[in-house]
Amino acid sequence: MAPIPAFLRGAIISGGCSLLVAASMAHAATYGAGIENSQWYLSESVFECTLVHQVPGYGRAVFRHRAGESLSFFLESETPVMRPGRGMLVVEAPSWRPGAAPRSLGRVNVDDGRRPVSLDSRLAMNMVQGLLEGMDPTVTRESWYDGSPVRVKVSNINFAGEFSGYRSCTSGLLPVNYDQIKRSRIPFAAGSISLSGADRQLLDNIVAYIQADSTVERVFVDGHTDSSGSRIDNRALSEERANVVAEYLIGEGIDTNIVTVRAHADQYPVSRRPADNRRTTIRLQREGERPDLQQANGYDAATPSS
Repeated sequence: MAPIPAFLRGAIISGGCSLLVAASMAHAATYGAGIENSQWYLSESVFECTLVHQVPGYGRAVFRHRAGESLSFFLESETPVMRPGRGMLVVEAPSWRPGAAPRSLGRVNVDDGRRPVSLDSRLAMNMVQGLLEGMDPTVTRESWYDGSPVRVKVSNINFAGEFSGYRSCTSGLLPVNYDQIKRSRIPFAAGSISLSGADRQLLDNIVAYIQADSTVERVFVDGHTDSSGSRIDNRALSEERANVVAEYLIGEGIDTNIVTVRAHADQYPVSRRPADNRRTTIRLQREGERPDLQQANGYDAATPSS
């Protein structure tokens, strides 16, 4: 298979997009589902909504929307097909709709892992719009083996119906995901144990997540102070800070039996700035996670556990 000419690999300009796509199609090996085997599958929960499309001979195309995040997209393949570098993403008409002009979405990075192409929310939404218009988003990149162009096409067939279900799914997502709240921090003013509105919103999100995820088995609440007071006063203040957070969580429905409250005074500073050390950290532990790796401050792995 002859390699695509060098001048066609340059940056896409609006006037040359159709020529570039046509040349690529003429030379490229294309992976994509046809009318008879194009399927989309919706997986839905309060934690994540995903739309999965099997690309025959290549792998999968996945739209993913995690709780607390925006829509993303990735291609997944067990076998490397495309050479790492910069690929081309366009939205083009399927073969049974001749005459519709392709639309460039720009250049995308192609990596050498199991997910060689990962796109942010903006590009993912542009792809969705193209699919809903009956077009096929397509990534083109040089082959890993001989440098000839390879095209991975995402089919629009049967997409619209599943996308409607996806939109319903996203309306029921939790406000946050585990990675966002498994280690959280409540700051305090000097000498204060008061929670702000933003603090209460964060704690409400933590409560909502714990109540939805039955694998969360422990909640560690650790109170800290700066070093401005005496050790005795700081110990009492850190305990009050931990208690005010723990009491809020329990008051909103968290089982008191899974909450562990600890007070550390100024024993584990995370910064030379006093304001950074006036805090209570909340740390979640799921079943199977190793508690010996969990640190008292919730952030600095060099700090010893207590």
